[in-house]
Amino acid sequence: MTERAQAIAAKIETFIRDVVIPYEKDPRCGSHGPSDELVQELRDKAREAGVLTPHILADGSHFTQRETAIALIKTGLSPLGPLACNTMAPDEGNMYLLGKVGTSEQKKRFLDQLVSGASRSAFFMTEPAGDNGAGSDPSMMLTTCKLDGNHWVINGRKTFITGADGAKVGIVMAKSDDGACMFLVDLPDPAIRIVRVLETIDSSMPGGHAEIDIDNLRVPADQMLGASGEGFKYAQIRLSPARLSHCMRWLGLCMRANEIASDYACRRNAFGKPLVDHEGVGFMLAENLIDIKQCELMIDWCASVLDSGSLGTNESSMAKVAVSEALMRIADRCVQVMGGMGVSGDTIVEQAFREVRAFRIYDGPTEVHKWSLAKKIKRDWKAAQHG
Repeated sequence: MTERAQAIAAKIETFIRDVVIPYEKDPRCGSHGPSDELVQELRDKAREAGVLTPHILADGSHFTQRETAIALIKTGLSPLGPLACNTMAPDEGNMYLLGKVGTSEQKKRFLDQLVSGASRSAFFMTEPAGDNGAGSDPSMMLTTCKLDGNHWVINGRKTFITGADGAKVGIVMAKSDDGACMFLVDLPDPAIRIVRVLETIDSSMPGGHAEIDIDNLRVPADQMLGASGEGFKYAQIRLSPARLSHCMRWLGLCMRANEIASDYACRRNAFGKPLVDHEGVGFMLAENLIDIKQCELMIDWCASVLDSGSLGTNESSMAKVAVSEALMRIADRCVQVMGGMGVSGDTIVEQAFREVRAFRIYDGPTEVHKWSLAKKIKRDWKAAQHG
């Protein structure tokens, strides 16, 4: 690992533990995530500490994925950490995509405000499953875009759009006659209406997750991201590293939850000895250490694949499944070790459990990734039979 990444990771950890964690009980943290006022207050402090958007360098270049991993894991030590350091979804993934696909003008207009931490963004892809729209299957997308002079006109519905309420930059996916397309839009826009913000199990992302109606949204042609019909390709450019970034951040939170549970088990006495000395408790904490190490190794392996220049779709699917399921086990054991305290809001253990439970679904449920990997097994088998 590079010295620059180790140095910034240490700096981030100090900032999270000393500055961010005391904000976890702030009343501006609500069921739909922290308020934008709180986000900006934390980002001002991160800017002063030199840890704002730490994975993107001053010249616009990025850390490698392996370097990004140790930085993002540290930001994840608090649910507020990624927001403070500007490494949170969907912004982190949107910044990555814009950096890879955006034109110079698009980067200046849309990317710069995200990298600086001045604005939040939203990624409009998922559609209501009840309308047979693009839930976990983006090929079923019903949102349309049609060229009208020098503008594209977009109509459709979206759901579970994270951070739409309060976002300043949007990336909207729609289908043209050529196929899937992506568009950059300024928010808010009267043609993009928030129908409601859903009540969900997680509460770490500002703006929550919204249902959206898009009614005759007019987007200048030069705000199309890339080329018409190439949207699915761009989605994979974004989603492969974004899945891995989720793994990094939530691993950090589960590491902290395990710290809290371990401290509790060593201090709490029951039946004549500390809880940790009871095998039923001590073994759970030992299993947590094993799962944490396996998560670290899986993240590092997948990051290495992405750094090699591969799109890493299969690898990121494997990492997303393995890490999200392991983190669920870790969070669950932490709750169990702490008993009644584990389900209370007195520590972040309870929130870690809720956030990680949601993580098993977003950016592709476990079952969708397994299905995708099973298709690869079949393709490889057929190729071997004819090879």
